[in-house]
Amino acid sequence: MTAPLTPPHQQPPDDDAWQDSAHPGSGPGVPVREEGPAMKAELRDAVIAAVAVAVTGVLLGLLWVWLAPRVPLISDDKAVFLKDTEGEEAIGADGTFILLALGFGVVCAAIVFLLRRRGGIPLVAGLAVGGLLGSWLAWRVGVWLGPTQDVVAAARAAGKGVVFDAPLKLNAKGALLAWPVAAMASHLGLTALFGPRDPEPWPPTEL
Repeated sequence: MTAPLTPPHQQPPDDDAWQDSAHPGSGPGVPVREEGPAMKAELRDAVIAAVAVAVTGVLLGLLWVWLAPRVPLISDDKAVFLKDTEGEEAIGADGTFILLALGFGVVCAAIVFLLRRRGGIPLVAGLAVGGLLGSWLAWRVGVWLGPTQDVVAAARAAGKGVVFDAPLKLNAKGALLAWPVAAMASHLGLTALFGPRDPEPWPPTEL
């Protein structure tokens, strides 16, 4: 004799089926998304991008020294004066730095986007940090390689009535933000236009 069978309509609910319906992303055949390794990879890419972008600040500094207009000074053995009191060379030095930094930001963002199309907040943050460090490095390299900061010694070396170059300065410190802002904006724009799209959700099943 066999035990009586429970009718189908009175069968107890299947625990596995209930868990699958409560957690649709964890059923059989559905791959489990590994958040830990993915986040580590994004952070690693962000650090690499930040370091690579910051190092290129040396090139920006060299270009700034080469392209920035010089501020002419002149000495009478007692004091040092601007040769042209109405000159705009000092403003031109800041403008040159800003234009170069904007260009570097766009180029760096394009290269990073081509190498890592999926983007992500860590990568954009790495671009911003690298751009800020690169701007600071470019500023210091330009000041170091430019005309001497010792104006008195330069005036004595030049002699009375001889024009010499003033030290290279970045008067508008806000120019240091040009690179990171341009990099973030360019990368976000490229990601929005050409980045990969998330798959469309499956339509609900009609009962």
